[in-house]
Amino acid sequence: MSQSPLKPEELTVPVPGGDLTVLRWPAEESGAPTVVAVHGITANGLAWYEVARRLAGRVTLLAPDLRGRGASRSVAGPYGLARHADDVAALITALDAGPAVVVGHSMGAWVAALAAVRHPGLVRRVLLVDGAVTFPLPEGVREEDALAAVLGPALARLSMTFPDHEAYREFWRRHPAFDGAWSEGIDAYTQRDLVGTVPELRSSCVLEAVQTDGTQVLLDREAAAAVHRLPCPAELLWAERGLLDEPQGLYDHQRIGLAGLDPDRVPASPVPDTNHYSILWGEDGADRIVRSLLANTPAAG
Repeated sequence: MSQSPLKPEELTVPVPGGDLTVLRWPAEESGAPTVVAVHGITANGLAWYEVARRLAGRVTLLAPDLRGRGASRSVAGPYGLARHADDVAALITALDAGPAVVVGHSMGAWVAALAAVRHPGLVRRVLLVDGAVTFPLPEGVREEDALAAVLGPALARLSMTFPDHEAYREFWRRHPAFDGAWSEGIDAYTQRDLVGTVPELRSSCVLEAVQTDGTQVLLDREAAAAVHRLPCPAELLWAERGLLDEPQGLYDHQRIGLAGLDPDRVPASPVPDTNHYSILWGEDGADRIVRSLLANTPAAG
């Protein structure tokens, strides 16, 4: 593809509260379909670099920095999953990209499902990657404890400052989910998160946005219901291992069953040998995402 996966075009789309920054990897051919890719809770649009690399210009890929993150950190609240879903719809409308395929990772999967439910005319299909399915908390687990488990590591990072870019690089290198699998792409993505000036660099993520969105991932009824009300074709891909590369991932067959997901409406498949991050950035995970996107996306006419 002519557009570098690590240096996409940047454009902005007006939304309530400011201008949303969108990364764009253009298709090689006119008339190619559009895929909108929605990142996770403390991520940014460059999280999709490996998927962009493997799509290789066969579609136009649009990846927004959600409000409160990355180059959209100055877009004002209110935050929340429905607000992000409406921002995705505004993006599709402004760029005349609908109906689009929408793929979301982690929190972005809830946003993708909500966008389809709230704006059915703009979304052709959704691909949900290790997210969007809310299942009952295990017996004896309190809501506040579940929130702390989900948000704790992210909130810790948001409260930190870093003396230089190398310090942030080393912080991420120690993350157990990467297991030494550092790459130029992971480096570019994580460095894009930094704002401020040396020696007080920090994450671009707005604390209020992460707290609001994280609470809704666990507790918001509209968000939890979205995957069961989808008006379009959908698929769920889930990672076998968790956020810290632990053996228990967010999902397994039992949890998906407890959530009541209809396998005829939303087929769900594990992606072997992936964790919550490598399902997006690793070769096996990105390949599986791209295969699903291309198999169910019309070719350029």
